[in-house]
Amino acid sequence: MGSPSTDPRAALPGTVVPKRRNTELAMLGFAVLITLAAQCIVDLTVTGSLRPELATFGGWFAALWVVVHLVVRRFAPYADPLLLPAVAVLSGLGLTMIHRLDLAALQADAEAGREDAPVQLLWATVGVALFVAILVVLRDHRLLSRFAYTLGLVGLVLLAIPAVLPASVSEVYGAKIWIRVAGFSIQPGEFAKICLIVFFAAYLVDKRDVLALASRRVAGLELPRGRDLGPVLAVWVVSILVLVFERDLGSSLLLFGIFVVMLYIATERASWLLIGLGLFAAGAFLAYQLFGHVRVRVDTWLDPFAYRDEGGYQLVQSLFGLGTGGLFGAGLGGGRPDQVPVAKSDFIAAAIGEELGLFGLVAVIVIYLVLVERGLRTSLVVRDAFGKLLAGGLAFAVAWQLFVVLGGVTGLLPLTGLTTPFVAYGGSSLVANFGLVAVLVRISDAARRPATPPPPPKQALGEAPTEVVSS
Repeated sequence: MGSPSTDPRAALPGTVVPKRRNTELAMLGFAVLITLAAQCIVDLTVTGSLRPELATFGGWFAALWVVVHLVVRRFAPYADPLLLPAVAVLSGLGLTMIHRLDLAALQADAEAGREDAPVQLLWATVGVALFVAILVVLRDHRLLSRFAYTLGLVGLVLLAIPAVLPASVSEVYGAKIWIRVAGFSIQPGEFAKICLIVFFAAYLVDKRDVLALASRRVAGLELPRGRDLGPVLAVWVVSILVLVFERDLGSSLLLFGIFVVMLYIATERASWLLIGLGLFAAGAFLAYQLFGHVRVRVDTWLDPFAYRDEGGYQLVQSLFGLGTGGLFGAGLGGGRPDQVPVAKSDFIAAAIGEELGLFGLVAVIVIYLVLVERGLRTSLVVRDAFGKLLAGGLAFAVAWQLFVVLGGVTGLLPLTGLTTPFVAYGGSSLVANFGLVAVLVRISDAARRPATPPPPPKQALGEAPTEVVSS
């Protein structure tokens, strides 16, 4: 297996490809500037002065992105220059909103516990450390395909661990998706997502020709053979098991959706999407009929105001906050996003919508679209099949998770408990998503790196010209 620099499907030999690292550095500086300006606005609006901790925060946050940029400049010089600035803006906005909610909690109760923004900054530091480790160790994304089945097993184990643990150490708000020991908590499903995407990519590359076979044509669609439905049914069953034993609608929906879309990318057959939608509808109907917690979530989603004093209170407050924000928002520090329960994690998008308005929330969505678009562009540019599927799966995972989260916050979909990538409070989600972006950066570096010119062909001894050398 060659290195990315000798990838025959990369840029042609002799092609001059700009590295664009200086562009990346300028945009990272702009992202840090936006974050610091937002922090200043929050402090001035809420407290009337700038807190002295702002200097420490600004220096720390800027240092993190300087480190990230230098590592990318050294180990992935041809990586896409827009990936990291998008992540920097999102993580900076998340830290700002968490800080704003911390101030609201301190105003309501001067004896409130620890502030969560410094903790989130620590988790961002851990995420940067993971990012650096992946880029330094993983010099070729295709090496992941060698460990795909091992990573798939690790992903399944990570998903299953909370289900077998006692509820006292694994259950939060009714979902058994945590591991909590001695004040430390981790959500293993966030890391399982990445492991399973790597496994899906490698598996679908190996089985693509088989899965693309059609047995019959119905209504213009070429349906796959019955024997080839096994992988989709297996992932569907795993998703149902996650929903049953962990009561985690979000991870179940995320896992199944990612696999079906990656299957469609691999085979280019729309029939797989229809089969996936059919299985999803069947699973949703069975879950609603058999499991009380699913029925409660769906009923609350259909009429949240009928349950406003019970399970629908969170969604009702979210809708009121979005309505209060209107088009332009109440301004950073000018709203009451703390009125929404668990606003720092599950409903941070509602807090953004209230204080930045519809325009601000759409701007945040556009930044996510930039991140997803660059991931999909990487999937198109890189030529090895494994890299295509892996980059496409990782990019779609971010897009799909964002869609499900925003759907829950706005009442378009039932609440799932998923977090907003890079923005919401939570160490597991933040660290795992930094790892996800590191893999995308590695693939984009391989996609944009020019190929090394092949060595000149060796001439046979008999064909070599004869030369007379005088003494």
